Amino acid sequence: MARLAIFVDGGYYNALAERHYKTRIEFPKFIEEIRSRIADKTPESVDILRTYYYDCLPYQTRTPSATERQRYGKKLGFFNYLETLSRVQVRQGILAYRGRNRQGNPIFQQKRTDLLLGLDFAEQSTRRQISHVGLVAGDSDFCPAVEFAKRESICVWLFHGPKVSPETAECTYAEALWKCADERCEIDQAFIDKVKRI
Repeated sequence: MARLAIFVDGGYYNALAERHYKTRIEFPKFIEEIRSRIADKTPESVDILRTYYYDCLPYQTRTPSATERQRYGKKLGFFNYLETLSRVQVRQGILAYRGRNRQGNPIFQQKRTDLLLGLDFAEQSTRRQISHVGLVAGDSDFCPAVEFAKRESICVWLFHGPKVSPETAECTYAEALWKCADERCEIDQAFIDKVKRI
């Protein structure tokens, strides 16, 4: 039996669901669809060891507004929900305030989430408890972790958004990440239709 670990970059996941497809996703269905797509191309059955979800809570000022509290509570509720699911672990970074841009809008930067994902990715690869990795991400920063897993004889499947986002006319993933993965699967409209919340 093939053993699968799934690593989800929460920021990327949210961008695809909310900004690109403008829908809400049933997370258990999303995970099962990843497993199913890999199983369809694998000669043996595929069991999920664990799914890791990487994200951070929204930034709050020292005296948060009602909107900030609501946004924070909603994300915290989602994290708590994920933790109730079988074999799902939430790994949290932090959101750091980096000042304001020229238009006066606040600038925020996620910290630690990519590092946590890369470390967990490498750790699972060296333990040899898995034979496949499903990575939901688009950032080329993950290329070293992918290359490391491949050296450990792990088959890395990249689940990514469409080549070009109609909203931004930009690619939704780094070409370097796409190239270094063993297998690729686009999270297209057909994929979303199977996992969206009804």
